[in-house]
Amino acid sequence: MGGRKDKLKRIAAINTFSNVYQNEDFRNPVLIDYSGNVLQLKGKWNENVFKNHLPIVLELACGKGEYTIDLAERFPDRNYIGIDFRGPRIFTGAKMALEKDMSNVAFARMKIENILNFFAPEEVSEIWITFPDPFPKDRHEKHRLTHANFLKLYKKILRKEGLVNLKTDDIDLFRYSAEVLKSEGITPVYYREDIYAQPLDFDFLEVKTYFEKKFMAVGRTINFLQFKF
Repeated sequence: MGGRKDKLKRIAAINTFSNVYQNEDFRNPVLIDYSGNVLQLKGKWNENVFKNHLPIVLELACGKGEYTIDLAERFPDRNYIGIDFRGPRIFTGAKMALEKDMSNVAFARMKIENILNFFAPEEVSEIWITFPDPFPKDRHEKHRLTHANFLKLYKKILRKEGLVNLKTDDIDLFRYSAEVLKSEGITPVYYREDIYAQPLDFDFLEVKTYFEKKFMAVGRTINFLQFKF
């Protein structure tokens, strides 16, 4: 019962957060802000949310939003949006961003399958996919965030030369993703299995999410790749 009560409290809390935008009915492509206003933000995130023209970076399936927060602190010249379809998950990151008064961070509750409803062509400069559900069963392949169908969505909203980053502990998903890229004629910009086995090539890979720490504690290795269309 305690777990359910905690979830309900978090949902109630994010409904009051000024940096959270929610698609409450997945069949209706509109977002609701903390005041209950219905917003059409497609193509207008810079203008209406961030009040600037800095590049927009998405973290898909952001969970608690650790990468969203850390990257926004490291790169204040970019805007970051953490996306997840479960409200309680984004509570931690959204609360932290408010407490730190971070103007370049927002969170959105929406289904990634519906992302074209909320972002215009070339509105996004970069995408992060951090420790997504690997959906290991073959019959669930279409739900993997690196499935070809998802890649087609990302390509439509990304600017030319925009990067997609995948960080995962699941080696099967990692290698599957590489095969999907190959089948789509895409060569990774960067590919490394077990990134912590040697010095990191990028400082931002030092960021460890809640799930990453859990996976590493039980001996799982972490893998990272980048690609662009």
